[in-house]
Amino acid sequence: MKSIINNKSWQRVALMSTLAITLQSCFVAKDYEQPEIIQEENFRTDNLPQDSITMAEVSWRDMFTDPILQEHIDEGLKNNIDIRVALQQIISAEAYLKQGKAGYFPSITGSGTFTRNYFSKNGQLGLQLGNSGTGGGIGDHIDLYDLSANLSWEADIWGKIRSNKRAFEASYLQSVAAHQAVKTTLVSKIASSYYQLLSLDEQKKVTERTIENREKSLETNKALKEAGSITEVGVKQTEAQLYTAKAILIDINNQIRLLENTMSILLGKEPSTIARAELEDQEIETELKTGVPAQLLKNRPDLIAAEYSLVNAFELTNVARSNFYPSITLNATGGLQALEFDKLFDTQSLFATLIGGITQPIFNKRQIRTQFEVAESQQEQARLQFRQAFLTATKEVADALYNYEAATDKIDVKQKEFEAYDIATQYSEELLNNGLANYLEVLTARENALNSSLDLINAKYIQLNSMVNLYEALGGGWQ
Repeated sequence: MKSIINNKSWQRVALMSTLAITLQSCFVAKDYEQPEIIQEENFRTDNLPQDSITMAEVSWRDMFTDPILQEHIDEGLKNNIDIRVALQQIISAEAYLKQGKAGYFPSITGSGTFTRNYFSKNGQLGLQLGNSGTGGGIGDHIDLYDLSANLSWEADIWGKIRSNKRAFEASYLQSVAAHQAVKTTLVSKIASSYYQLLSLDEQKKVTERTIENREKSLETNKALKEAGSITEVGVKQTEAQLYTAKAILIDINNQIRLLENTMSILLGKEPSTIARAELEDQEIETELKTGVPAQLLKNRPDLIAAEYSLVNAFELTNVARSNFYPSITLNATGGLQALEFDKLFDTQSLFATLIGGITQPIFNKRQIRTQFEVAESQQEQARLQFRQAFLTATKEVADALYNYEAATDKIDVKQKEFEAYDIATQYSEELLNNGLANYLEVLTARENALNSSLDLINAKYIQLNSMVNLYEALGGGWQ
């Protein structure tokens, strides 16, 4: 091999490598810097304390202490289809990440060939073979055996390979964050559906008790009509109220079945009955703490994914920019070549070729310029989407807080309202039985009491659901 590649050849290769390293130190791709997107005024938490601690850092097992709910969440995290799809996306992104890391290494290919050439008698080679005494005409041939390897390597002068590698890394980390976002959403949906089921169960109990009471009232009113205390109108009004309550019960039962079907899909199984506890046993004891605005960027996986999308677009812009500059490549081919197979592995059959080259784009129908402008536009789109995601996050935090505060205040008011209507119903029925009130007062009191009771249960659900929404809005659930 020394006779084929002399010292001067190696000196030229070393000179080109040194030049590449020198140029690389002068011209490198830009480094990513996180854009300024946080504005304190967009984080409306009013008088709620802000500190370095946020409820998002609490594990969902500590957030939701109901053991039945914990089992459902655990089942959903194992079997939910969206979770499993997200895991496969991570695997795909990881494969590209490995490819990006291998970008610095040369490409090496091996090949082995056998070639047999037949020559025309009247062709140049055929005539030469004939003149040399080896005969001519079709059928004369030469065999060639070749066993070689090719090496190709590109110097990363402008940071193109590095930027590609970083783009793949950002894409991989984005897929991991997307998986975490799916987990956060899933945990929130399961908890919300579970609490809604409990509220519907409670509303069903209230409605069933109301139906039972109204059936008794209907019998009482029939007796009062016979005694002449009320008219047939009063009886029919009571009967109509009974049917109203039965219609409400039908709707509640239907909502329960539909919600059980929805929750079954979240758990990754066929629609079935969902095991659950009682609404009155539910209590979220985690202290309300939103942390500081910057923690949204650390805890909310959808924001993390949005920023990695921006990083990916930024690095691809670096790649597009590098296409304007020349590329330096090194190609080497070496192997064994012989006309006879028994001489193929002889030292005299060795051959080698070393080529160092530089390529500068001159005119390519504006393709490089177009790619760069598109990459810049996509980078700006990713930055705007990152900003929009953060604004949406701050809104969701504020909305959840306001809903929680409103539901808490409403529970207190609705509790007092229900107690007042309940007492009014009892008094009006006693007055009616003693002939001191008309049936319209009783009907109104009963209807108001039922509606107030259902509203009170719904307010309790909204309070629990607001805690779930705040937990999700702050980025909790994936830890």
